[in-house]
Amino acid sequence: MTRGKDVATIGSRIEMFVDNWLIEERQGTELRVTPPVKREVVMKFDQPWEGNTVCYFTVIQDEGKIRLYYRGNARADDHDDRQVTCYAESEDGVQFAKPALGVYEYEGSGKNNIIWRGLESHNFAPMKDVSPAAAKESLFKAVGGVAPRGTPWTKGMLNALHSQDGIHWSKMEEHPVITDQPFDSHNIILWDPNIEAYRCYARYWTEQKVRAVHSSVSPDFRTWQPFELNTYDADVPIEHFYTNASVVCPGAEHMYLSFPKRFVESRKKVAEHPVSGLSDTVFMSSRDGLHWDRTFPEGWLRPGHDRKNWTERSSMIAHGIVQLETEPELFSLYVTEHYRWDDVQLRRVTVRKHGFGSLHGGYRGGEATTRPLVFSGNRLLLNYATSAAGSIQVELTDESGRPLEGYAAADMETLYGDELEGVVRWRNGEDVSALAGKPVRIRFLLSDADIYSLQFK
Repeated sequence: MTRGKDVATIGSRIEMFVDNWLIEERQGTELRVTPPVKREVVMKFDQPWEGNTVCYFTVIQDEGKIRLYYRGNARADDHDDRQVTCYAESEDGVQFAKPALGVYEYEGSGKNNIIWRGLESHNFAPMKDVSPAAAKESLFKAVGGVAPRGTPWTKGMLNALHSQDGIHWSKMEEHPVITDQPFDSHNIILWDPNIEAYRCYARYWTEQKVRAVHSSVSPDFRTWQPFELNTYDADVPIEHFYTNASVVCPGAEHMYLSFPKRFVESRKKVAEHPVSGLSDTVFMSSRDGLHWDRTFPEGWLRPGHDRKNWTERSSMIAHGIVQLETEPELFSLYVTEHYRWDDVQLRRVTVRKHGFGSLHGGYRGGEATTRPLVFSGNRLLLNYATSAAGSIQVELTDESGRPLEGYAAADMETLYGDELEGVVRWRNGEDVSALAGKPVRIRFLLSDADIYSLQFK
């Protein structure tokens, strides 16, 4: 048995099967991406200040309320300061209301959901600040901005904004905090607990004229370091990433997930549509926020049977993942549909909690063995699903691959069903605390089954 990976310390964190980091050997098994399930349309955009190029959505789960921010073009172009940022909210993540806020007037009336007007609205990207030092008056932060009219588009600028309530915003600094980049995309921000700093993921253009992603880091949201490029393995295809929707994974915060909108500019499917290009969404992950794994290059969210999604800039995932009280077993995300049509809309999609990818074994069976790992906890839990005839067996071994007494596959109660936290039990029970803190390997034997994640707890 070939051994090549170092010991990994995973403690009691959730480890998802979205890359090969945990796996050292596989026979008859494979990693599979989990496509999202398209659910209901949660909002349509029929107000005159919204327009048919509504996009760049951000969703924030905030103490029983789900906040939604998005761009309205108000019949303005990309460099017009009449662009607006709109706000909606929901208690259940399905039915969203557009409150009449009275913050700005539109055509003489304050009965609208506009929270900001100006160039920053082109790509307004908010966050709720969960950093330990977040000040009350800056509980919500945002960046936004593009190059003013008459300025080269490469000389774009991002301004920093803040708010106490998420509705009333002001600029943190008089001048832009990041400049000289083509910021004509959704340049998202987040608090990164792994480095205890803010990150901004933005789009740039490579020398080969391909849209790509890079990121900058800031300790205080005002001073930003030079951008570092996203990197990939050598065999990864070069594709246009129009937006990125990068997040720190809820419940598995050591992992970064990204949902780039892939843009295929050379194709046109609907002849009568005025703009060429097609879009879908892909999925990728990272363990440091810089090097990104594309184990799954295929489309994660396809346009589907709806022909209005087979035009240019649809299939754009909103920034943010939420968990609804009514569906705790699922992650909910949102996607733009029918971009530049008269009935542009936002749809919810769902994926199994921590189930973006899986270790899959077919009906004929297969196995996989992890690298040596050190855990803490006294039970092994699997997020898994099998068919009625499928099965999963688990064996714990020493570093050399020898089964540990009492923890061999033959000692285990066969696992089958569909559970987020299925407990692995052997003849002597489920307690593995005697092995905590020592390097062990896990050997999985799967038949017509998927394991999405594992956790020692």
